[in-house]
Amino acid sequence: MVEPAVRHRLPVRKLLAASVGNALEWFDWTIYATFSIYFATAFFPAGNDALAQINTFATYALAFFFRPLGGILLGRFADLRGRKPAMVLTIVMMAGGSILIGVLPTFEQVGWLAPVGLLLARVVQGLSLGGEVSNASAYLGEIAPADRRGRYSAFFYISTGSAVLLASVLGFVLARVFSEDAMQSWGWRLPFILGGLLGLVGLWLRRSLVETELFEAHRTERVPHPLRTTLREHPKAVGQLIGFTMLSTLCYYTFFSALTPFAVKTRGADAVDAFLALAIATAVFVALQYPMGAAADRFGRKPQLLAWSAATAVLIVPLSTLVGPGLGNLVVVFTVGLGLYTAMTSIAPALMSELFPTALRGLGIGAWYNLTVATFGGTAPLLISALSSAGLADAFFWYLAAGAAVAFAIILTLPETRGTELR
Repeated sequence: MVEPAVRHRLPVRKLLAASVGNALEWFDWTIYATFSIYFATAFFPAGNDALAQINTFATYALAFFFRPLGGILLGRFADLRGRKPAMVLTIVMMAGGSILIGVLPTFEQVGWLAPVGLLLARVVQGLSLGGEVSNASAYLGEIAPADRRGRYSAFFYISTGSAVLLASVLGFVLARVFSEDAMQSWGWRLPFILGGLLGLVGLWLRRSLVETELFEAHRTERVPHPLRTTLREHPKAVGQLIGFTMLSTLCYYTFFSALTPFAVKTRGADAVDAFLALAIATAVFVALQYPMGAAADRFGRKPQLLAWSAATAVLIVPLSTLVGPGLGNLVVVFTVGLGLYTAMTSIAPALMSELFPTALRGLGIGAWYNLTVATFGGTAPLLISALSSAGLADAFFWYLAAGAAVAFAIILTLPETRGTELR
């Protein structure tokens, strides 16, 4: 007699607990970029708003260069001590940095101590995020059945998108409720304080996590010189990770961070319309994650990734011409861009976890993913702001199109890993 098939039940609580830290991380990074239009002059000398905005994004970009260090240190910690303790540490660091920004005095009050305090808070958050992405990705990849790794991975960016949606809705509500003077004076502090409080919720959820069976099975393995080992024994994996992460991070920081202030400051869009358009597109982004993860489990990773990179290369420049006043155009830009991006985000943890063996997974992802993000993502808001000030805004979108073409060529070299066991 044939036994009836047992229906697989997603461990939703475990998936949410693993993903909540990522949600907090991206909530904090998103509110920094999007609310910078209000607080830039609080931390830098008054009198030149454009320069204050560039300095604020320079701080944003500089903090990114601590992400590789965080990825290396916290990734190595996770490979030696476990995924759970590493993820608890990262959420504490991120929440602490968020609260610090929310209570920092202004340049008018303490002079140059204000931007120094801002930079220190961002460095802590940079270290934290460097460890969070790699370790949460490894955790989700390791607890997933081989034929459902895409579905499990989808929760990573469901949490990210939900956090960004919360940040966007918060921006929309605050921009409607408070005057511009109130937002620039104190209203911008509220989201950072909220981010710190959300960290306590994340900490409570993560207390119930157990270590992955795959990590426990390899706990005694010790790889000497692990960073060098990733280059010596897995150079192709390193190159592939850098290739698709380059485009992924450019897409993320263009649509979730850089485009809102660009639309408002450079193209004359209404701030309320920009926040609302991003909120609508982010809701679509969240809704598509699980279906796209399931599709990758059924049809494969490569078709989705090739479609995403090719479409981005072709469409990003035409889409950029729609950025400007008017809610309808902004909704089209954000929704098309983020809708395409779900082909990548829905399977990102699975894709990265499948590149490295267990003993190197945390550090392998943490080091090379974060180095790429620091190079291409952290500089995106600064680059688009600087090019716009020079009257060369279109050059940024051609740069993104070129990155998509390069990513397409690299994705062609990836093996199809649908349904395979992790090494």
